[in-house]
Amino acid sequence: MTGTPGAPAVRRPPAMSDVAALAGVSHQTVSRVLNDHPSVRPETRERVLAAIAELGYRRNSAARALVTRRSGALGVVTTSSVHHGPTSTLIGLESAAREVGYYVSVAAIDTFDGGTMRGALDHFLDQAVEGIAIIAPQVDVAEAVAAFDVPVPVVSVTSGEPVPGPAHVVAVGVDQREGARAATRHLVDLGHREVVHLAGPQDWFDAQERLAGWREACAAAGVAAPEPVEVDWSAESGYREGLRLADAGAPTAVFAANDQLALGLLRAFWERGLRVPQDVSVVGFDDEAGAAYFVPPLTTVRQDFPALGRSAIQALVGALAGDPPPRTLLPATLVPRASTAPPAAR
Repeated sequence: MTGTPGAPAVRRPPAMSDVAALAGVSHQTVSRVLNDHPSVRPETRERVLAAIAELGYRRNSAARALVTRRSGALGVVTTSSVHHGPTSTLIGLESAAREVGYYVSVAAIDTFDGGTMRGALDHFLDQAVEGIAIIAPQVDVAEAVAAFDVPVPVVSVTSGEPVPGPAHVVAVGVDQREGARAATRHLVDLGHREVVHLAGPQDWFDAQERLAGWREACAAAGVAAPEPVEVDWSAESGYREGLRLADAGAPTAVFAANDQLALGLLRAFWERGLRVPQDVSVVGFDDEAGAAYFVPPLTTVRQDFPALGRSAIQALVGALAGDPPPRTLLPATLVPRASTAPPAAR
């Protein structure tokens, strides 16, 4: 490579000694600049940074980890599902980790049997990760987490009650139950005396908690709570059940367990000539991108995934410092829009 006259001809990846030679400083001075030490004079710092840029020097993270016993890496185990919640949680975690100087290694797995989970955890331990976050939206994921005791802090990102397991596993999640109570109360406060619930798959903690919240809110208000309809998370399922509800004599209000189910309901009711919200009010959950642009704009419950990511990373950092926090549940927020209104007289 070419460079300033007198610079070493480097054919291998440039080392710290090459930076020192080009900048005319000691190896220790380069190290101080890299670690942002305050004792370096500004002009010296600028000279070292210029040499780093010219040579394209990159710090050897593996060597640094050997010296500092810190890798700067966190592992994240997640489901390979593309559903809104797990995907948004992963994005929130990765962004929050970068904010505090960590990078993330991800293992997205299909099944959470003992062998698969052990393989993912061993992979992370081979990378010398400092902590592991596990996105655990389903019962089998939480059970797999509880089955292993790993030598680094673990944060389980879940809305379910923690499965008994290693003491150093900390749980962080969003209060799905209160979010569902808020959605149901909103419909009751508008005057609806019956709220149908389109429930998500009950092997998901979020679906379990939303179902429980709906039941509690209906019971507290003394309104009818028909037998919930359990479906998957897809708009297709919402559409299919919407057609069935419309043909059976539509209720005045439906609380759908996520926004995709609500989207399917809106399509089905439109096809059957039912107006939302004049004939049927619809509430979703998640406030996914685009929910405000459904026709009509969807009343829903927002989860703050960036805040969830920050909370999970803060829990890991706290655990690394020897101070793991208690279980954390973040609030979910009702977002009223045009898909809900008082019931029409029938």
